[in-house]
Amino acid sequence: MWQTVGHEWAVALLARALATGHTAQAYLLTGAPNVGKTHLALELAAAVNCTGDAPPCGQCWSCQHIARGTHPDVTTVEPDGARIKIDQIRSLQRDLSLSPYRARRRACIITDFHLATTEAANALLKTLEEPPAHALLLLTAVDAGLLLPTIVSRCQALALRAVPGAQIAHALATRWGVPEEHAALLARLSAGRVGWAIRAAQDPAILADREQHLEMLLALLHQGRAAKIAAAEDLGKRDDLPDIIRLWQAWWRDVLLVRSGCEELVANVDYLDALRQWAARGSPHSAAVALRDAETALTRLEQNVNPRLAVEVMLLGWGIAMAA
Repeated sequence: MWQTVGHEWAVALLARALATGHTAQAYLLTGAPNVGKTHLALELAAAVNCTGDAPPCGQCWSCQHIARGTHPDVTTVEPDGARIKIDQIRSLQRDLSLSPYRARRRACIITDFHLATTEAANALLKTLEEPPAHALLLLTAVDAGLLLPTIVSRCQALALRAVPGAQIAHALATRWGVPEEHAALLARLSAGRVGWAIRAAQDPAILADREQHLEMLLALLHQGRAAKIAAAEDLGKRDDLPDIIRLWQAWWRDVLLVRSGCEELVANVDYLDALRQWAARGSPHSAAVALRDAETALTRLEQNVNPRLAVEVMLLGWGIAMAA
């Protein structure tokens, strides 16, 4: 039984392909970080190799070992540092050339493929052009537009969207035993990213980090150019920089919602008073400009622009926008 929270249309499509024996040899799952791409890819790998009556059954040897990450025929490739490198793809190609040890098909999940080097992307393209018959390739990326068109064209693309908050809250309460009030808060804060909500329910440090990063944002907005430049230097060295910018991006979205009279849609409900204060400041378009600058910074990071420079431009732009 599929355990994916949300994305019913994608699950139904994959289930039909399994039932008719027409699964593709390569899939591309796109969507925001933590929206459920890797989980769905793992479930598909399990379903393809499941020996139970209703794949993925979650009970057979294959399903259990895939869930634990110990199946010999299922490999996950993640960025090595900030990039997916050609040596990782070459190692994957060697694995795929071998016949499955215990599974029907060798499956490989490559996460965040938008971070692949040009050499790695070109190497994988050769495998996608002539994949081994027993291979199943599952790529994830934040946006298909960041990949080579030739790679996208050789995959069946599934664009995953944000999961409704009510659905996330219900899953947290019924499947993970999270108290309803806390589940509702996490669902609002998740902005449709079910993976983030589950991790936040299991690790209190995630909410503590969120509070620290929001307080950092509020402090920076009151500081001058020199302080913003110094902060950009420090932030540019952090591995979690994209997550911090996405949090700040959600903040500016909330400011726009408050300014528009849509407080019921705000994600950061525990900061509503501060959101109201910032919604009353600056020009009517200042928050929209700040939101756009955050999106630009994320795009530049994905394109491997110098992180310090990307953050510096964003923070200085915010100072100009809010002063307008």
